[in-house]
Amino acid sequence: MNILQNLPLLDINEDVQKLVEIFLTRQVIPTKVREDAVHISIAIVYGIDYLLTWNCKHIANVEIQKMITKISSEMGYEMPIFCTPEVLMGE
Repeated sequence: MNILQNLPLLDINEDVQKLVEIFLTRQVIPTKVREDAVHISIAIVYGIDYLLTWNCKHIANVEIQKMITKISSEMGYEMPIFCTPEVLMGE
């Protein structure tokens, strides 16, 4: 936890909010899990390389990732890699 104290927080800026609304409007992410759309959008807008998650229902889900990749590309963003920690570590 001490390591995390020095990490900068990423703002939910206008670009993040816009992407969130696109994911929700196009029903890529259900509105009841808006927080998932926020996490995804922050990773995309800030150019994060990897988004590690245990959420295989709405984030580390291949079918949803295909739709997110399409939208991200349309908006001019590169897609991060969404995966579980085990996948990243090759386990």
